[in-house]
Amino acid sequence: MKVKIYVVFYSMYGHVYRLAEAVAEGAREVPDAEVTLFQVPELVPDDVLERTGAKAARSAFAHVPVIQPAQLAEADALIFGTPTRFGNMAAQMRNFLDQTGPLWQAGALIGKVGSVFTSTASQHGGQETTLISFHTTLLHHGMIVVGVPYSAAEMLTTGEISGGTPYGASTITGPDGKRMPSANELAIARFQGRHVAEIARRLKAGSATT
Repeated sequence: MKVKIYVVFYSMYGHVYRLAEAVAEGAREVPDAEVTLFQVPELVPDDVLERTGAKAARSAFAHVPVIQPAQLAEADALIFGTPTRFGNMAAQMRNFLDQTGPLWQAGALIGKVGSVFTSTASQHGGQETTLISFHTTLLHHGMIVVGVPYSAAEMLTTGEISGGTPYGASTITGPDGKRMPSANELAIARFQGRHVAEIARRLKAGSATT
């Protein structure tokens, strides 16, 4: 029985995209998992993206299709990725989620697995507040929220600066944005993808036998 996992992200400079790839890699390790990456629409004007260097960075994932809100209902599990903006999700992701009212009204996401990952510029730049506040939207949709348990050994790393929280995988970009996700952070992201896919698979198998 196939289980559909959608990894839905917004990334400006590629950090969240790299985490999204790792999340997808982990999810694909689970038998019968069908994993697809999507990005949400950009809201920043093209000339601003060009001026800030984001346009060039975004070319690395220009091939990833843009998702429409109604498509969320197709998946068994949804894993969202967003950079942090002042301790909250990015406007692009918020705008996308604000268009899911019809799905909420229809109860289309009730019982689906939901999970979140993020990035910040600094070590204490709002990773946990972004993840936890994102969970509120998932709970309003009736989703089953899944984080990262401490069975992921990389969560206990103290010998280096690293993201990774029980609420979801994360990375630290640095104030100049030059730091890409570390091996430890990518391992946590892969764990998250695998963990979510395993739970979604068990839930779908259980519902098929009842």
